[in-house]
Amino acid sequence: MSDDKRQAALDYHAKPFPGKLSVELTKPTQTAKHLALAYSPGVAEPCREIAANPEDAYLYTGKGNLVAVVSDGSAILGLGNLGPLASKPVMEGKGVLFKRFAGINSVDIEVEADSPQEFIDTVANIALSWGGINLEDIKAPECFEIEAALKARCNIPVFHDDQHGTAIVTAAGLLNALDIAGKTLDAARIVCLGAGSAAIACMKLLLECGARAENIYMLDRKGVIHAGRDDLNAYKAQFATPTDRRTLDDAIEGADVFVGLSGPNLLNAEQLSRMAADPVVFACSNPDPEIHPDLARQTRSDVIMGTGRSDYPNQVNNVLGFPFIFRGALDVRATTINEAMKIAAVHALKDLAREPVTQEVLDAYELDALSFGRGYIIPTPVDSRLLERIPAAVAQAAIDSGVACKPYPAHYPLKSVKEIYG
Repeated sequence: MSDDKRQAALDYHAKPFPGKLSVELTKPTQTAKHLALAYSPGVAEPCREIAANPEDAYLYTGKGNLVAVVSDGSAILGLGNLGPLASKPVMEGKGVLFKRFAGINSVDIEVEADSPQEFIDTVANIALSWGGINLEDIKAPECFEIEAALKARCNIPVFHDDQHGTAIVTAAGLLNALDIAGKTLDAARIVCLGAGSAAIACMKLLLECGARAENIYMLDRKGVIHAGRDDLNAYKAQFATPTDRRTLDDAIEGADVFVGLSGPNLLNAEQLSRMAADPVVFACSNPDPEIHPDLARQTRSDVIMGTGRSDYPNQVNNVLGFPFIFRGALDVRATTINEAMKIAAVHALKDLAREPVTQEVLDAYELDALSFGRGYIIPTPVDSRLLERIPAAVAQAAIDSGVACKPYPAHYPLKSVKEIYG
């Protein structure tokens, strides 16, 4: 980053007040009567009601529209393990996105823990404060253990966005790209470069959507994860394929799909040239992808390309998922975010990209036209229809799968969160 951009980023976070979030009042406090209702003695009445019926916390407090964004700072977006305090700007940023896109309030919790179990116990012991928990920037494989344990101990949605948010957006874009290429997910041969939390979650969700395990080649730093390796943790071992392919050079031959969740410049032009016709390449390393989009298109005019960058088409951006998934989950008071809800989000995203693009989107990107095709397989974050489609699909899936505690909201589909949530 240039010195000017670096200083602009620092100034943005520091001025005119430090940080990116503040607390707002939702009730009048101008008079003595107001204050007596807000605190003593009036506050005693909802306390008694909640003690008698814990579900009334959703009626008398902000719990139902409040998400905790929790991290230990061990895998900060592209920066690695900088510790919990250094993760706070990212966690505040996540809160900004929750509020901006879905009207959800959040509190960031940075946990200093000596072990996964200590982290789990800390979060579980205070989990009743919130309506949901968004885990963020926790390294693999600990993130899998932490999420599974918290899901088991908490009766509110627990969602590790680095895993599932990335997976949902990737799956939606990939289904559209394969359709454009005249291919199907069940027949596609997929190479996944990377074996961390996002990569494993992406491949697991693709299996749920119809991909076949024998068609997936996952690679870590030692090469292809194959059935003959004895150095795999339980999470990688799920993708140990019986194969004699050992390197990316081996795996990429004739592949239909490349998903990169690894590092910059790890897929070269020669390797891309050996992929099947109409190759789908999602190079998601940020800010520098596994192969630069310009080089990819110079190498293969038939490539269907996505990246994690906002300055190129088909951005795989988690903000397309997590705010709206939590909105739907919170609005039916789901006790978890399950596979059915994730798949519903995938198809809602996939289908939205096939609809005519609104003028709102064209104006935001200074375009005269944009339509479903190789350059547009994933909706853009500024598309206000995301708020209409994804929460509705997620809420219905929660109801249908039996994890919702409230009926389908009468105010759906949402047009503006301000109309309902302020």
